[in-house]
Amino acid sequence: MADASRPWLLYWALTGLFLLGEDVSQYRERVISTLSPMQNASGGFGGGHGQLSHSASSYAAILTLILVGGDEALDIIDRKALWRWLGLLKQRDGGFSMSVGGEEDVRGAYCAMVMITLLNLPLELPRSVSADQTAAETFLTGLPQYLSRCQTFEGGISGSPGTEAHGAYAFCALACLCTIGAPSEVLRENLDLPLLISWLSARQYAPEGGFAGRTNKLVDGCYSHWVGGCWPLIEAALDGPRTSDANETAVVGSLYSREGLIRYILCCCQAESGGLRDKPGKQVHRGPDSYHSCYILAGLSSAQNSYYYAAGAPAAQTGPLTDAFRWESKVTVDTATPGEAEATIFEERDRVELIHPIFVLPWGASEATRAFFEAKSGF
Repeated sequence: MADASRPWLLYWALTGLFLLGEDVSQYRERVISTLSPMQNASGGFGGGHGQLSHSASSYAAILTLILVGGDEALDIIDRKALWRWLGLLKQRDGGFSMSVGGEEDVRGAYCAMVMITLLNLPLELPRSVSADQTAAETFLTGLPQYLSRCQTFEGGISGSPGTEAHGAYAFCALACLCTIGAPSEVLRENLDLPLLISWLSARQYAPEGGFAGRTNKLVDGCYSHWVGGCWPLIEAALDGPRTSDANETAVVGSLYSREGLIRYILCCCQAESGGLRDKPGKQVHRGPDSYHSCYILAGLSSAQNSYYYAAGAPAAQTGPLTDAFRWESKVTVDTATPGEAEATIFEERDRVELIHPIFVLPWGASEATRAFFEAKSGF
């Protein structure tokens, strides 16, 4: 399993280190030498040497290259081959498969749209895509409608139409839609937001304060990101576009208990040996790992900051799919429950670095990546 997850192991570890304040650019040469052999001439990255390209491993590899930064890291990405390969993943119903001939679900849609957006790939499908495979003309054809069909009777979002709602799929669907347009438009138009809010609200448990990923499941630290990361996107949809004035007050405010989540992370997820875990009481072989450490810290970062969609901000990016680069943030100082006395929930030394609410990358890295590829003429 580890051999097929090498790009993910790099992404989880390096993202965790970044969130803790480490300079991960020191790993640039090692990351390039590790990931270069995993890129296939037909496009995309495999999970290990000699393995077939997969959307999840390609997403993780590209985000890892962005994490370590530098022109030499970004230049190893074969964008033209990746574009052609992504065209083979586009399906007739509007969604994306995870690999050629593989399963189709919202992960494929999110991973594909993140890569297309960050790397400034053409929205038009390659001519090599067979008309039998898809009637679509662009990568966006039918995509919002496909994601809409993934919303279940509970209100959550499933991996594919007709299956069980899951917190990670909810984040993938919401973030995917937010690459297409303003959250106040694309989320309202394609999802039943009141029903989704009801389902997401039920995922935060008392007295723990953490999130569960599905109905009738236990809390798990990784959903600090997968479910916790849904809330900034929904809050932005309800608040509507705001100005870049950091003093402007949000209309909706926080829709979940930031205090509860932060307390759960700091009190229950830390292991004495280091790293973060899904919950206390795990056996040694199920203790902290890089996956949980990464997404628990990402959830902590989200809870410690407020995000909003700033329509009035001039976008440095040009062309299509620029809405994902219009987000602004501000530090959350008082996370006490409104109406109650101010409470100290965490020490300032426990504050972690800021990440992008859609791309889960260091703040500013996504804009720099898009600008880098916009400066190139064609492929």
